Amino acid sequence: MRVKRVKIGIKSLKEMLQDFVKTGKAIERGEKVKKEVGVYFENAEAFGKALTPKRLELLRLIRKHQPKTLHTLSRLAGRDTKNISQDLRLLENLGLVSIRKEKTGRKEVSPSVDYDAIELMIAV
Repeated sequence: MRVKRVKIGIKSLKEMLQDFVKTGKAIERGEKVKKEVGVYFENAEAFGKALTPKRLELLRLIRKHQPKTLHTLSRLAGRDTKNISQDLRLLENLGLVSIRKEKTGRKEVSPSVDYDAIELMIAV
């Protein structure tokens, strides 16, 4: 089985802008540019605030148990549904969780994680 990874990195704003300019110039020259998908933070502090141990545990629970509802995920995590919902919104905004909303009956939220590993990259 092939392992799917999501890249998470720490780069300064200056480094991110340099990468953007470099990519733009390559496109102007007609070069093919490799698509890079990932989430980058400006520093380790921002990384730590976004990917707390509780949020990383949510990712593991979602990957392992594939809960069909927010309530089920809340029970698995032993946490309040409101806090789980807030964490899921942030993780979704970062592109680390996909959320499917059911339209039948009560509006249920079904989270999913479509990767097996997180690869951390820190620019030096």
